[in-house]
Amino acid sequence: MTFEIRFTGSAAEDLERLYDFILTPDTQEVSLAERALRAVYEGIATLRASPFTCRKAQSNLPFLRELIIPFGRSGYLALFEIDDRDTVTILAVRHQLEDDYY
Repeated sequence: MTFEIRFTGSAAEDLERLYDFILTPDTQEVSLAERALRAVYEGIATLRASPFTCRKAQSNLPFLRELIIPFGRSGYLALFEIDDRDTVTILAVRHQLEDDYY
């Protein structure tokens, strides 16, 4: 079974914000921002095959889950919901050191 992955508007904005946070006029930072974004997309792509392997975000909401995406010394968290047997929706993406996204 393969799940389709959708992004909410706010999750797409999160990705832009995270990219812009790293981005500076220095070309090395552009490379870092691109690698970080690629790591997030590659992590999220794993949800196509196995979203139920990720931890529950809240114990009383079995379909609300979070994916840990390693990158460097920390990484990112993607909050997502398993909508049905075919679809996963990414609700938010944050750096692990940011405030909570609930």
